[in-house]
Amino acid sequence: MKRLLAGCFLSMAVLISWSLRSVRAQDNPGTVEFYTSKVQPVLESNCYRCHGGMNRRGGLSLQTKAGMLKGGHDGTVLVPGHPEQSLLVKLIRHEGPANDPMPMPPRKPKLSDADIALVEQWVKAGAIMPDTPTGK
Repeated sequence: MKRLLAGCFLSMAVLISWSLRSVRAQDNPGTVEFYTSKVQPVLESNCYRCHGGMNRRGGLSLQTKAGMLKGGHDGTVLVPGHPEQSLLVKLIRHEGPANDPMPMPPRKPKLSDADIALVEQWVKAGAIMPDTPTGK
């Protein structure tokens, strides 16, 4: 009976430890899990319609880091580690260049402060994301 209880306790401890590690990864902006659980849904809902899949308005795809670094007609939109230099962040804040402010997403409400903060945290932490295209 003691062995059975010890085995159950050990199994529970392992499951709890694994679960906590997974939650911590989702809360750490420097992980793929943070991107896939928090940032990617924001981009999918607000950006991929025009900048995902076969749609690349302005020559820009936001589904890969390479696409963001390459950028579109206006150059790169992502400067990992520097949200203040990233055009992506400026555009979702509605603080684009004076000559062509391009507030994003167009014809939709500005993203919530919480969603903007998630993108900023992700960029500041190095814009870690999967190597393969993400989203729908």
